[in-house]
Amino acid sequence: MSLTDEASHSLVGVIRMPDQAQSPVRAIVKRVIGAMAALLLAVLIVYLDRDGYRDVNGDGVSLLDSFYYATVSLSTTGYGDITPASSSARLVNVLVITPLRILFLIVLVGTTLEVLTERSRQALRIQKWRRVVRDHVVVVGYGTKGRSAVAALLGDGVEPGSIVVVDTVQESLDAASAIGLVTVHGSGTRNDVLRVAGAARARAIVVAPNRDDTAVLVTLTARELAPKAQIVASVRERENEHLLRQSGADSVVVSSETAGRLLGMATATPSVVAMVEDLLTPDAGLAIAERDVEPGEVGGSPRHLSDIVLGVVRGGKLYRVDAPEADAIEPGDRLLYVKKVTPPGGE
Repeated sequence: MSLTDEASHSLVGVIRMPDQAQSPVRAIVKRVIGAMAALLLAVLIVYLDRDGYRDVNGDGVSLLDSFYYATVSLSTTGYGDITPASSSARLVNVLVITPLRILFLIVLVGTTLEVLTERSRQALRIQKWRRVVRDHVVVVGYGTKGRSAVAALLGDGVEPGSIVVVDTVQESLDAASAIGLVTVHGSGTRNDVLRVAGAARARAIVVAPNRDDTAVLVTLTARELAPKAQIVASVRERENEHLLRQSGADSVVVSSETAGRLLGMATATPSVVAMVEDLLTPDAGLAIAERDVEPGEVGGSPRHLSDIVLGVVRGGKLYRVDAPEADAIEPGDRLLYVKKVTPPGGE
């Protein structure tokens, strides 16, 4: 059966919604404190009404007997050697001790109940998420390239909850979930997996697997599902770039050549490499950004603006700032420029 036909509760484990993890030690301590509180409350109630209880020894109910009765009662052992004899003691057992017994048992089996509750909660969140998700970013592959792409998106102000990571490696999905991303376990080459990730309603799809042939298959599948989405793909070898473009990728990044150029430049001009790295880091120093033109800028030259303009985007096509088409800014243009980014806590 296709994943898209599955109910939301069946997708728990396939889709994982981000959540704040609680320390296991803290969870255990909270359960122990809850169990001890219920036990002590039961001891106090029995001891205060000790005259209403009968001990088979006939020597009355002491504080130790109260602890003993509360323990065997809350644990449902019930040896019967100490029993409520008066009407008030029996009434207290019905109205107080029995609820405490239920609470005590819930605490003892809290781990199992928590797992069941978590699955139900996840199923409800998945159902709601699948109904409302749109205009998000799907990242296929959370290796080195995928992580860097996500870091750039987060640096540009994209909310973690609007990024969906698709991968087959659970460790990678755990790392993505730890920073608040939605994750889908499965191969991005499968149509139903991308549908579950909401690719059909995504605004952008980042294709970053480790293999070029996988990137081609993912791009083909993604383009079929999302004809209007911006698909950005990574390829290791330049000779495979045309395959990705034919498969429907809007932009292709040749990772091996880009890294090679930086390595070559670093041998002669390391400061240039440092500047390029700065421009590619969106959350500190300088960054390359894109913005709409302001009304007062229309008709002027992009080279005369206070911003350092690198190019003009017109009709979806990029013109470098020295191109004749970029001599004058037109309505509807977008400017590619260098902006100063102030890091958190910076001035």
